[in-house]
Amino acid sequence: METSDTSDTSGQLEEALERVHATGPERLGRLSNHAPMVVEALAARGQAGSVHRWLDLYRSRLEDFPDRVAPVTDDNWPSALGDVHRAADWIDHFSRALEERPWKSVLAEWWPRLLPGMYGGATHPVIRVGHAVRSLETGENAPRRAELAHALGYWAARHHTVTGVTALPAAPTAAASLDAVPAIPEGYQGFPARLAAVRQLPLWATEVTEPDAARERLAELVAAATHRYATHGHGEETMLVHAATAPNAVLRTLDSLPRELWAPSLRAAWTASAAVTAMYAPAEPVDYRPPARLSPEEVVERALAHGDEHVIKFTDTALDVGDEQALAAAQRAIELSVPLV
Repeated sequence: METSDTSDTSGQLEEALERVHATGPERLGRLSNHAPMVVEALAARGQAGSVHRWLDLYRSRLEDFPDRVAPVTDDNWPSALGDVHRAADWIDHFSRALEERPWKSVLAEWWPRLLPGMYGGATHPVIRVGHAVRSLETGENAPRRAELAHALGYWAARHHTVTGVTALPAAPTAAASLDAVPAIPEGYQGFPARLAAVRQLPLWATEVTEPDAARERLAELVAAATHRYATHGHGEETMLVHAATAPNAVLRTLDSLPRELWAPSLRAAWTASAAVTAMYAPAEPVDYRPPARLSPEEVVERALAHGDEHVIKFTDTALDVGDEQALAAAQRAIELSVPLV
């Protein structure tokens, strides 16, 4: 089974994206539309033939495309940044930009503008961008460019920065630094309130400036966060997957970006992963051993059968890491999460 190539999906990924683009980036004013990310992940893992069946199960969680307010322009965009009510306007803006210029040029211009605000929408916008970029890197066409417009537009509309965080000493490794992240106090409900309660974080890898070193550290972070889910995912089975999937979205995007953006991308990805870790850390880890040693293909098939959107996306990241610990973490996500029915 091909596990990381969406260059030929017999049009099924494109058809699925076109279905999704008739819907909005969120539902109920706060929950992200995971469909475009999941269908890309399934296609990338050799399951393009399943994307419409999965979409049929998920369609009750989709809402209509939002109303437009006023066009976002090259002059007024700063005032629209972070305004979720302008999501449709932002998607229109990026749709126009991607019609006029190569997609990598648009991405390079907007990545440094959006990167400081990757914490809005529970990090889903940057994750959606990572999936869109991977599909474009393996084959460019109109539905895939449109998906990048929707993803960037959602990120701009949900742009939210994190400030006022006190730096703590970090350990030498990503894994040990995640272990050193202090949990927020109890009592905070919802992602925005929990995020606001993050006041201290170790600032791991801040000394890195060389692009290739930044890539290596980012890959280390993705692996550490993925492995950690096996023993800590019970703290919050859904939200803790983002400690791995958000930095992995950044890692997937690096090759499409100018190299001078790699080190800043590492720093933002670390802050996001560490913040999610602080927000949902369990009181104690557990010793987890998977019930069976499964191949990557078997883990993908079980994730698809389970159907939960976060399980599928986390499994996709675990396969990028590729070792036994990562596959065990994916099995743990399947065990902890409620199936999509």
